[in-house]
Amino acid sequence: MGRKENPIVSSNRELVALAQWLRDQRSASGHSYAQLAVLAGCHATTLQRAASARAVPSARSVRAYARACGASEKKAMELWLRARRRDVRTPGGGSPDPLGIDGVEALRAGLRRLYELAGRPPVREMEERAGTGRLPHSTAHRIVGGRTVPRDIHQLAGFLTACSVAAAEHPLWIDAWRRALGRVAPSPPAPRTAGAVGPVVRGGVAVAVAGAGYGPAGGAACDRPVPQQFTRASAGLRLALLGPVRAWRGEEVLATGSPQQRALLAALLLREGRTATAAELIDALWGPEPPSQALAAVRTYASRLRKVLDPGVLVSESGGYAIRGLGEGALDLTQAQDLGAEAEKARGTGDLARARALLNEALDLWDGEPLAGVPGPYAETQRVRLEEWRLGLLESRLDMDLEQGCHAEAVSELTALTAAHPLRERLRELLMLALYRSGRQAEALAVYADTRRLLAEELGVDPRSGLRELQQRILQADPALHEPGPPRPAEHAEVRVRPAQLPVCVADFTGRTEVTARLVGLLSAAGRTDMPVAALWGTGGAGKSALAVRVGQAVRRFFPDGQLYVDLRQEEPAGALGAALRALGVAGRDVPDGLAERSALYRSVLDGRRVLVVADHARDAAQVRWLLPAFAGCGVLVTSRRRMLDLAGARLVELDAMSPQEALALFTRIVGERRVAAEREAARYVVAACGFLPLAVRAAACRLAARPAWTVTTLAGRLADESGRLAELEAGDLAVRPVFEHCYTALDGEQARAFRVLSGSADPFLSVPAAAGLLGCGPQRAEDTLEGLVDAGLLIPMGPAHYQVHVLARLFALSLPAP
Repeated sequence: MGRKENPIVSSNRELVALAQWLRDQRSASGHSYAQLAVLAGCHATTLQRAASARAVPSARSVRAYARACGASEKKAMELWLRARRRDVRTPGGGSPDPLGIDGVEALRAGLRRLYELAGRPPVREMEERAGTGRLPHSTAHRIVGGRTVPRDIHQLAGFLTACSVAAAEHPLWIDAWRRALGRVAPSPPAPRTAGAVGPVVRGGVAVAVAGAGYGPAGGAACDRPVPQQFTRASAGLRLALLGPVRAWRGEEVLATGSPQQRALLAALLLREGRTATAAELIDALWGPEPPSQALAAVRTYASRLRKVLDPGVLVSESGGYAIRGLGEGALDLTQAQDLGAEAEKARGTGDLARARALLNEALDLWDGEPLAGVPGPYAETQRVRLEEWRLGLLESRLDMDLEQGCHAEAVSELTALTAAHPLRERLRELLMLALYRSGRQAEALAVYADTRRLLAEELGVDPRSGLRELQQRILQADPALHEPGPPRPAEHAEVRVRPAQLPVCVADFTGRTEVTARLVGLLSAAGRTDMPVAALWGTGGAGKSALAVRVGQAVRRFFPDGQLYVDLRQEEPAGALGAALRALGVAGRDVPDGLAERSALYRSVLDGRRVLVVADHARDAAQVRWLLPAFAGCGVLVTSRRRMLDLAGARLVELDAMSPQEALALFTRIVGERRVAAEREAARYVVAACGFLPLAVRAAACRLAARPAWTVTTLAGRLADESGRLAELEAGDLAVRPVFEHCYTALDGEQARAFRVLSGSADPFLSVPAAAGLLGCGPQRAEDTLEGLVDAGLLIPMGPAHYQVHVLARLFALSLPAP
């Protein structure tokens, strides 16, 4: 079998998986590299390099390796493609940008680059991947050779599929193909109304005309006049969100573009002048799985909107965008908010007639479903919020109708509303009161009976106390019911405390883009699915707390009723619940003593609210269960060093060490670009010596930043001594050794011995059979032990049945007594 192979070490986990798979196939075949070379028809060194993980090998050598081992070439190429797409060093500048294609030559180059990224598959294989009849191999050969481009959309889609381009990116490439071939009519000098121009037919393919004001392809409902409700706006720019997203300048209708472009406009308007980062906008438009060219698309949409809106309205700031400088009353949503606030003031002074008029004026601003036709998770969440707000305004206005004796007129409106919203008890209560005051007592009682039955069948609950009391008063023919009374404080003057407990974000937070987007996507689903619970786990020092705070700040807009933060290192569940209840407005004297009672009250207080709960440093799932709300509008983000496999409904998200590029960027932000640029190789050694662990990188950088006389090379030399490296990685409260000590002391005796034994192995990359040999036990026992160490935060899982001892964890283990 030849000499022992070198350990597999790479920050590209997909490359590690490929290398390990190749080695496993060779082991299964029983061949040496010399024997494989004969079977593969290439040099043995080429095959060894392919399985070394030092760099992504060529597709040809991977195919040859798999073929010589008798393994699946398809599986080998799947692994290779993942490794290649993950590798930032892939020559050619990464994936091509379809938004930057402006001609046939650029299109040819882009398609060629896609072919290169796919591993230059044989053209006959491309024909098979594309699907029957979509891409003849002869055509594929001409396309990859740069001699032609796809003749139609179907052939282009076949080529993209054959090159493993995600389906979400196909529309961007189709638009690029149309631009390159001149199949999109140029934008007209002035907006046009919908219906004035139909689709353009070119070569038998119907192509919707893109650009300003061409019906559905160019904007939403461009033929609508300026709403009469814009009575307070000036003759300048006007925008609408309480219906289709639209814009006008005076009487001129402006094109708001494609649905995605309207989604960007809506997201910026709803920020009310605050800057939205590119990452936030990408998440708003596409959610957790954006296309690879999402950033370029956002920039393109912003550029197009800037040309449509007034100069200076859409501004770029700190890598993001904001809409500012709109005139008074220019946005219908702002008008509605102002009118609602004025109505509350008028009602507080007893001027019900004025309050009713103001609320009617606000409600008239709605023109159907808010944000109609706008895609994306953010728009969906805001649609729910705006609709809920509209219903609240309606309830307030109807309540005032009854206070002023307009009960007969209110019955028909309330009947329609309760049919549309059968579970809104306040509407049912108002309908009962309106019917009773109209002399229809039996019908009022029938509404209660119907409500009670419906709530029992749908939710398994009884009507709330206010509805039950009203039923009893109707049965008793309470004379006070015939007299309109003042507004009820419980319904109209309720003051809720809105906690905002998230700590300050780390100012120099770096990287973690992918996992941040995933967590934001999970938590932003609050209210649309079951209550999201995201459990972020990973080794100590990976930056879980900093990431949780950053994600919490990013999703605040989805949780308008507040954010709770609980540090479970400092608080047990009972104490945490007591603090949370007080933060939510419960008086200290009303907080019960028992844990179960506190948890029940906590769930009751959160019912109907949209609150984010961040539970940091959780020890186990038992700590967290008491803190879980019961309302689907809430969200929970947990951080722990353990995988919370037993936390029901939790989505586990792993946070491992940084990539070398992220670690170097963090080091540079703390130390300074000038010092690092002068000794970049030494800086790379420092972050590698830190195992790319954020806590270690931060500690090393802070030590260097505090010592102007040191060079980066000085620090690198001090870290080169492995016996003293952990001592060097301390800077005030930042220290690596306590992190591993905390994990180690939580192990039982057998696990502690296993950790010391495995850390002493020359190969930090361990398979289950190798671990079983070191521990002197069977494979199943070894795998259970390895998984236990993963749960303790001392081992890193590296794919099926393979694990890695982090370099700093190994140094900590070597400082312990021998097993």
